[in-house]
Amino acid sequence: MITLEQKHLALLEDAEHRGHADTQNIRVCFEVLTLAAAIDQACAARLAPHRLSEGKFVLLFLLRDLPQGLAPHELADKAGVTRATITGLLDGLQRDGLLARHSDSQDRRKISVRLTEQGQALAQHLLDEHSQWIGSLFAGFDQAERETLSALLKRAWLNVISSRAGCTEAATEEHP
Repeated sequence: MITLEQKHLALLEDAEHRGHADTQNIRVCFEVLTLAAAIDQACAARLAPHRLSEGKFVLLFLLRDLPQGLAPHELADKAGVTRATITGLLDGLQRDGLLARHSDSQDRRKISVRLTEQGQALAQHLLDEHSQWIGSLFAGFDQAERETLSALLKRAWLNVISSRAGCTEAATEEHP
């Protein structure tokens, strides 16, 4: 059994105290959240020696095979972050010598962001290392177990999507 965070234990204890019928489902949800948090923490610890956050790592990955680079707004869209966030991430990577901003020779308002040689080398090294690490997280699972886990997670995902729709409808009914 996964050791739950203190906040999850308190919520679970309260649900049990109130006689909530779905405490086992609540526990499983908290176990998934705890696993996800542990993976995030381990990922951050692996990237920290390279002075990288997950956001910066994603940008290295996105730019790795694009020698022509990308415009900052395109990079923000691909990374799923705001333009304000992308500026801070790019500033940090540029400060560390991992990327450079280049003006377009025809239109100086256009900027492309490209990895430096140092950035390219780090991206390649980390992507290989990171892929191996991620793959190791489910080592020992056979194909059938991976398929079962994936199917179960998909069912939970669909429940989340369904509950989101219900929340939106309830909010609309309360505040037309």
